[in-house]
Amino acid sequence: MYLDSAKKTELFEKFGKGTTDTGSAESQIALFTYRIAHLTEHMKQNRKDHSTERALTGLVGKRRSLLNYLKTRDINRYRAIVKALGLRK
Repeated sequence: MYLDSAKKTELFEKFGKGTTDTGSAESQIALFTYRIAHLTEHMKQNRKDHSTERALTGLVGKRRSLLNYLKTRDINRYRAIVKALGLRK
């Protein structure tokens, strides 16, 4: 499995406030970004997998919503997470 509990803990520790910080916007954005990268690689090899394509579109939308929320609440945290994850916007 590509996303086990150890990988989640690592992401939450790196981008959140600790290993148990699973609900902050930064940790959720980091988790969504990791899942989006995995699904994008899957879609490159399986172009006709429409259910995965739908899931990928939903994840991108959720991440965009969290980024917009973070941008309106605290612009410094938004800029830090965008820079840390290497997102374009």
